[in-house]
Amino acid sequence: MHHEVNILDRFRLDGKRVFVTGGSRGLGREMALALASAGADVVLSARDQSSLEKTAVDIRQLGREAIFVQGDMGDMADCERVCQAALEHGRIDILVNNVGGRRVNVPTTELKLETWRQLIDLNLTSTFLCTKIIGGEMVHRGDGGRVINIASISGMIASRGIGGRSYESAKAAVIQFTRATATDWASAHVTVNAICPGMFMTEPNQRWMRDHPEIIKTAESQIPMGEFGQPEDLGPLAVYLASDAARYVTGAALVIDGGYTLW
Repeated sequence: MHHEVNILDRFRLDGKRVFVTGGSRGLGREMALALASAGADVVLSARDQSSLEKTAVDIRQLGREAIFVQGDMGDMADCERVCQAALEHGRIDILVNNVGGRRVNVPTTELKLETWRQLIDLNLTSTFLCTKIIGGEMVHRGDGGRVINIASISGMIASRGIGGRSYESAKAAVIQFTRATATDWASAHVTVNAICPGMFMTEPNQRWMRDHPEIIKTAESQIPMGEFGQPEDLGPLAVYLASDAARYVTGAALVIDGGYTLW
């Protein structure tokens, strides 16, 4: 076996371009910055123009290219438009399907069908559509690629004390879509993996903290490591899966949750 002089070189992403959905804030922003720090140029999408601009500036300060396409990835027509626009800027080597969110705390008995459909679109159908369009381009090119789907431990367990079960349902489907697509695309050297974050102190959770502190406090007490993850904890895992270091990893669902799902 040939051993590189420096194992860390296998984690470099120089000359690669990554597309991160929901890339302007929270976990998406941290992954975008981490991937740029490892050498990748970045395409971002999100709804909010000002946070897109800010993240693009921060990426350029790392010496990488950053472009963004504003749009609502929860609207399927807009999602398709954004993906096509992202591809117009050149080949995409790495896709990070990060957009999503619980958004509602409504029990199933009260959940409107329309709300269910909107949230399934946001959390599942957007992942399908981006994978089809951007990942499909990787498959047709034939020289490999990376798809990283941000699922959730909520795709494996049910979060306690909160409604909005469209989230659990969609995230479980994302994990299985990841596995099935990984088998279909393995021969094209396009790996498809899922990251399943636990409780992270992102902006939506900071909001939950203000509005429903008891939900957050309870959740924190149920984490063996005793604290929420910081968004920057996710960056190195995204870099690993995006890089040559993870060449032989496909169909995996990697849990990063401080031990939450162990209890």
